[in-house]
Amino acid sequence: MLLLNKFPAWLSVFALLLLTHEPVSTSEVTACELAVDPPANIEITDPGFLGYLSIHWTQPASLQNLTGCTVRYQLRYYDTYEERWRSVRTVKLTYAAQFDLEKPVKVRILTVLKCACTNGTEVQGEEKEWVYTPEPTGVAGSRIRDFHCVYYGKEYMECTWESGPVQPPNSQHYLYYWHREMDETKECPEYIILSEGRRGCRFPRESLLEFSKFNLCVNGSSPAGSLKMAYFSIEVQNHVKPAVVSSVHISEIDGELKLDWSPPSGQVPEHCLEYEVESSTTMENGKEKQEKMVLQNLEDTSYGVPREAESQKTCFRIRSKVNMYCADGGFWSDWSQTKCTEDKETQYIPKWTYLGLVGLMVIGIAGVIILCLSLWILKKICIKKINKKDALYTLYKEKVNETMPTILSPIFK
Repeated sequence: MLLLNKFPAWLSVFALLLLTHEPVSTSEVTACELAVDPPANIEITDPGFLGYLSIHWTQPASLQNLTGCTVRYQLRYYDTYEERWRSVRTVKLTYAAQFDLEKPVKVRILTVLKCACTNGTEVQGEEKEWVYTPEPTGVAGSRIRDFHCVYYGKEYMECTWESGPVQPPNSQHYLYYWHREMDETKECPEYIILSEGRRGCRFPRESLLEFSKFNLCVNGSSPAGSLKMAYFSIEVQNHVKPAVVSSVHISEIDGELKLDWSPPSGQVPEHCLEYEVESSTTMENGKEKQEKMVLQNLEDTSYGVPREAESQKTCFRIRSKVNMYCADGGFWSDWSQTKCTEDKETQYIPKWTYLGLVGLMVIGIAGVIILCLSLWILKKICIKKINKKDALYTLYKEKVNETMPTILSPIFK
């Protein structure tokens, strides 16, 4: 069984030695009686960064002792992820680029010479192409399928896959990753394990790097031999899926329905979100009218529409996605809970009704204050009357006690 946990160390010493093919142009190019030859000793090496290769070359022998001239090199390489040629000019003798190691590595390079004797114009030499085609290894049909990464709310990322059409018994998958701030590749920090084995990897936020190539490789081992390698290169900011939109509210003022909501939780900045509102209106004749609207105004968390004259009920739901100002792609969030208006007879509340309700509240509060004040004044009056009555009664008892015989005085106490 292949020990694939040793994979990064093995790959770091692997070198791709490219064979020289026929040049694109076979005519000899000269400038100032000098042959503008292509660079020499082309070599592409793999430092073990899962497709991030280093290209090295030396100055052509015909230009070794050149003075008074500027020598630059034009390098082109084929990006198999985006299926297009990329080009760069440099005075250096090295360059690093991203390649898909499952497909042929294609590099084209030429020399650009600029001297005083060329009147300041650039003379390009002939272009040569080098191609390296990796040899397939591993059990046929064992390459994983349906590789998919989602960056949930910019809090953590999950990459999942399905096993290949052919999966030998007792197979085990491994995932390795790398980005430009790492010194070496690392294995998945937390595997997602299902009943059939490892089917994904969960990355914490601190292990990710945005706006840079994030390289991944999934391989595997089995008693029947190693599984085929699968390489991927993504930019994690293009795989964000926001959380569900929450706190959705509907109000109606003077015949206009207004929808308000709060941004989803998570680490996605509010100005990076756009929203899609879906409405479904049930008409009096029983028919339904559905509409969708994408809101791209930054930090816009409200939406207003006139109420349909013959509508009985309108329902809304919302979802969000990272907008084009913050990423080149992304995933829509799940839909929010559906919020609906009430029946037409009870839902519509015009502005003048709101004013009437406010007036009634003011009158009610004033009435309560007046009632409380009246009860307080009445209480004061009653207390004074009782005090006067008690004083007269006390005087009356004193007079009676003076005139009555002592034997009858207990009766009038």
